Amino acid sequence: MTSTLLHLDASARTRSFSRRLSARFAEQWRAAHHDGRYLYRDLAKDPVPHITEPWTEICDAVLGQGITDIDRYKEAVMTPSQHEAWAVVAPLLDELVAADTVLIGTPMYNFSVPSALKAWLDQVTFPRMSLRGRRFVVAGARGGTYLPGTPRAPYDHEERYLRDFFAGHFDVTDVVFVHAELTNALVDPRLADRMDAQEVSLAAALARVDEVAG
Repeated sequence: MTSTLLHLDASARTRSFSRRLSARFAEQWRAAHHDGRYLYRDLAKDPVPHITEPWTEICDAVLGQGITDIDRYKEAVMTPSQHEAWAVVAPLLDELVAADTVLIGTPMYNFSVPSALKAWLDQVTFPRMSLRGRRFVVAGARGGTYLPGTPRAPYDHEERYLRDFFAGHFDVTDVVFVHAELTNALVDPRLADRMDAQEVSLAAALARVDEVAG
């Protein structure tokens, strides 16, 4: 069976730590899966639209009719506006269901995920479906440090949110997080004394990506 990697990037920066980590994972994965299928979406450059009322109507119909087979979701699409909404979500669902590994490169913005990633998550929650057996890898970057035991650890609503989302909506518990911390040390004078720690964190994250991809 051919393996498929779905690779998403959400950083607004074209040269970002999260993109660097996710690109490294993808490179390692593709080297190890010569016959594998690679799917890529840049959610910042080509943003997914936010869900609309017709999307909610289709979702309600799927739930109300007890449709559990994702291939039958389209049976709930009736009106022209619903067809427009379905044209957005259908390819996103096809990519997600096809993948056995989902790689998400994302920074932490304002203690959580970027809106570009949230829009994708909202679209593919249609409705809850089991993706048990898939692996999710999140390659992240944070301006400060949110490691357990640090003062800002309670403000980490990114990893906790994604872990709960994957488990609660997709029935997925095989989730790996790799974070490069303290990236703002490169630009914030208040963190200038943390440059060494930032470099150590990045090196550890790159090594961890190699380990996970292998």
